[in-house]
Amino acid sequence: MEKKLSFHVVGLDCAEEIKILRKAVETREGVKDLTFDVLNAKMTVTFDPGHVTAQHVIDWVKGAGMQASVWEERKKGEPKSFWEKHGRLMMATLSGLFLFLGFSLHIFFHPNVLDILGEVDETTHSLPIIVILFYLISMIFGAFYFVPKALLAVKRMQPDMNLLMVIAMCGAIGIGQWFEGATVAFLFSVALLLEHWSVGRARRAVEALMDLSPTQARMITDIGLKEVRVEDVEVGTRILIRPGEKVPLDATIEKGSTSINQSPITGESIPVAKEEGDEIFAGTINEEGAIECVTIKKADDTTLARIIHLVEEAQSRRASSEQWVEKFARVYTPIMIILAIVIALIPPLFFGLSWETWFYRALVILVIACPCALVISTPVSIVSGLTSSARNGVLIKGGMYLEAPGKLDILAVDKTGTLTYGRPKVQKIIPLNNHTEEELLLRAAALEAPSEHPLARAILNLAEERNIRFERATDFQIIKGKGAQGTYNGTRYWIGSHRFMHEMKQETEEIHRMALELEDAGHSIVAIGNDKHVCGLISVADEPRAEIRSIVEDIRRAGVKHVAMLTGDNAPAAAAIAKLTGVDSVQSELLPEDKVEAVEKLKDGGKIVAMIGDGVNDAPAMAAADFGIAMGAMGTDAAIETADIALMSDDLTKVPWLIRHSRRVLHVIKQNITFSLAVKVVFLSLAIVGMATLWMAIAADAGASLLVVFNGLRLLKR
Repeated sequence: MEKKLSFHVVGLDCAEEIKILRKAVETREGVKDLTFDVLNAKMTVTFDPGHVTAQHVIDWVKGAGMQASVWEERKKGEPKSFWEKHGRLMMATLSGLFLFLGFSLHIFFHPNVLDILGEVDETTHSLPIIVILFYLISMIFGAFYFVPKALLAVKRMQPDMNLLMVIAMCGAIGIGQWFEGATVAFLFSVALLLEHWSVGRARRAVEALMDLSPTQARMITDIGLKEVRVEDVEVGTRILIRPGEKVPLDATIEKGSTSINQSPITGESIPVAKEEGDEIFAGTINEEGAIECVTIKKADDTTLARIIHLVEEAQSRRASSEQWVEKFARVYTPIMIILAIVIALIPPLFFGLSWETWFYRALVILVIACPCALVISTPVSIVSGLTSSARNGVLIKGGMYLEAPGKLDILAVDKTGTLTYGRPKVQKIIPLNNHTEEELLLRAAALEAPSEHPLARAILNLAEERNIRFERATDFQIIKGKGAQGTYNGTRYWIGSHRFMHEMKQETEEIHRMALELEDAGHSIVAIGNDKHVCGLISVADEPRAEIRSIVEDIRRAGVKHVAMLTGDNAPAAAAIAKLTGVDSVQSELLPEDKVEAVEKLKDGGKIVAMIGDGVNDAPAMAAADFGIAMGAMGTDAAIETADIALMSDDLTKVPWLIRHSRRVLHVIKQNITFSLAVKVVFLSLAIVGMATLWMAIAADAGASLLVVFNGLRLLKR
């Protein structure tokens, strides 16, 4: 039997800590699996409770130099202390202050600024004790957070960036470059502060999702209203939501009507009208009237709660670029240490050059080796991209799926509910034999009133829109698979399909021709007649989405080479919709297994294929594709769970947005990686030829960290 438990880990800020924790925890007997959420400093352990307890995990984490507490206890505990919130900033500020004081006195005693800034030659001068003291204090404050980690790296025999900085700092002291050592400590503490801040910034963006739902609900009781915590509200409870208030829980409107602003979840800008019987969702905003509702889900099972949970989980599904950076950093750091040793030893030993000069250059290389900017750039970009998507009503279940749309070649699209609205609608009413449209619709509605068939519902909806009042037909009789008969105002009428009309032997050549034309256009025919003649024809068809052709064209402009429609509908209906939408190819009358086969064929030649559908009926094809996209997943648990990407609103325009957003994320990641590596290459070259100093190298690294962080955080904008 396995158990899964999450822990809050103080100090879990980047991939370096993940590596440390894996070595400290994952290798223990009874531990089955580890997953990490760096943004929330969260580690989830799957373990055998017969061998491992929560206290064991806490002790192992402590042995690795960090502190852990059970996640649920942490969530319920006190807020962060002043030191947790501001400790890094205080240490970096004090380090900078004493560095400034030391540098000011240094200039006072030794006015040659160029000499102070890193010249290592025979002009090196002695320093007054007060200057050395200020530089030393600056180093103590600056190194406060990374020296303990460096000592643990030595203990584990695993060199990391913290150890590199300590070696560089001690080396600078050893050759009398106190200013350089203090500058390394200060600037690296600033780099770590930036890293901590950027992770916190992205973390707060995710937490903003959690703030969408209010903590209190107004429960309706026999004695009046009662304010209760949303966690305490059971399914089936009646609640009141006033105008301007957030909806606390998923619910169904029992009394009243209003418009609901669903933009916090779906990204839609226009409020949606809601009436009695309609569902509303936690985190949305009641714009107008007061409404009485009945809750349909508990607080931890609402659509919003599921979104938040999936966004948090998504951070553990790492993108390929993120994995590449981690692998690169693991190899890169030891190589840089070896290079620094070679630079320090070879020139003095074999060419008789100055030990001090080449030792200094080796220290500069160690500083350049720090992979801060490289390691932090990708996760910040990925999390910013995921959070921005969630804000825009696009739920992406991991970094791997965030990158995928940017590489998309072919989009396979279901017809019903994707290219169309998925609800049949009356397209044409053709009265015959001196009947009027109103007469035809009145009789059709009277005959179809007891039916739940989608074509019947379309006719009844139109009658309601036109305010046509009718009484149900009497002596109603269903002819299975064909139609129905009934008596209305003393006359016997029949209603049914083209085939049923043909069997009633009242179809003329002219009527047959009209029916075929409508069927060729993808319409379903409903014929109405009596014992004398055909009264008229009503054509019903699934309505294409508004502006669907321009949406398909926009998908192509976003970079998709081919849009294929895969549908189980009949060939004429599929061909009609294909013509209206402008898709590149169409396959009709497909069973679910046929759609899977069609997707596999589209993937031939290494093409990246996505399948977009309703997330339930199309689940096999979505699983067969490189990634699946569910349409209109808001409130649909199965759709949210099935797809890799879920469009929370019923809005196909989100697809080209998603493709472009994915490409933006990929572009930012490439920018950050290229820039970080370029800075390393430039300063490595300068260090070898003696043109770079310690303070220049660390300033460049801190500057690079700052730039890639801000570049990644740009993705948080809508």
